Amino acid sequence: MEFTKLIEVRYSCKKYSDRQVEPEKIQEILEAGRLAPTAKNLQEHHIYVIQSPEVLAKIDEVTPCRYGAPTVLAVAFNKDNVFIYPGGKRDSGIEDATIVATHLTLAATNAGVDNCWLNFFDPDRVAEALGLPDNEEVLMLLDLGYAAEGAGPLPNHSSRKQLEETVTYL
Repeated sequence: MEFTKLIEVRYSCKKYSDRQVEPEKIQEILEAGRLAPTAKNLQEHHIYVIQSPEVLAKIDEVTPCRYGAPTVLAVAFNKDNVFIYPGGKRDSGIEDATIVATHLTLAATNAGVDNCWLNFFDPDRVAEALGLPDNEEVLMLLDLGYAAEGAGPLPNHSSRKQLEETVTYL
């Protein structure tokens, strides 16, 4: 899909059918995440593909904001393998995982797979529910599936500020 059209049509799906995402589409989405740039090419992210009803139920216990998608991707990063930026106040973990997650959402839309970025959760509870190592922090969960009949963007989806409100030329 042409990129401008892709970013215009992508929305956060809040209601899914029970149709599972095809394995080749999941691979395509994961490949887009693999190709995402990271600071110093550290590639400190790790993506967990969650499809079993038991693990999806654990996710449902730690967030009220999962919308019944048959697949969830959990994007985490290794806190021990991040680049520390000059000044020592920031590191690359959250930003690199965010770049990966953005690639995943756009690739999903490009593959015709509906999705929703989920971030309303305690990352420690999600990590515990998934049995992740202590050095990994969960950045986000990504619902993946096919929209249920009648699902669509929220009414405010297309409401955006004008560039003049968010951009300053210096």
